[in-house]
Amino acid sequence: MTHTPARYPLPDLNTLPEDLRAKILEVQEKSGFVPNVFLALARRPAEWRAFFAYHDALMVPESAGRSSGLTKGDREMIVTTTSAANHCLYCVVAHGAILRIYEKKPLVADQVAVNYRKADITPRQRAMLDFAMKVCLQSAELEESDFTALHAHGFSDEDIWDIGAITAFFGLSNRMANMSGMLPNPEFYLMGRVPKQK
Repeated sequence: MTHTPARYPLPDLNTLPEDLRAKILEVQEKSGFVPNVFLALARRPAEWRAFFAYHDALMVPESAGRSSGLTKGDREMIVTTTSAANHCLYCVVAHGAILRIYEKKPLVADQVAVNYRKADITPRQRAMLDFAMKVCLQSAELEESDFTALHAHGFSDEDIWDIGAITAFFGLSNRMANMSGMLPNPEFYLMGRVPKQK
């Protein structure tokens, strides 16, 4: 199989502003590789800073000094499911890998990416994804009953904001990844598929 190379070549890490370089090296130290999104967006440092500030506020809310009723797995599940609806290979593969790790379920990312209604998830998570998919595909049709359905599963209005904001933010990310030809790192494909040996 052949693929089209990224339209926008990844910048050299050594040419980037020090704050970006430091953050990217920190990610590399933690994961063992540099996810392509960190370099792909670094070609415009001001946009990189804004993107990752909002990313972290949504996906790592404790970094912004707030708590969330969504687990790390819930957040990654929203990203994987809605990114599949947006046909974003990069985000499905990358966030699917993180989802498998957080949920400790090797099959869940593939399940929610293909058809979350048949996935091995809780009724609460299914309600969360019903809402996320409506935000993703039919946001103009949201109505009070959509919120009521989430309240019935214990989601607060702040949790619902998180679901909507994560969906919307990754809608932007999906479109940038598709437009720029960003491909997932090979490392993501195998992460979390086989339980670690003890």
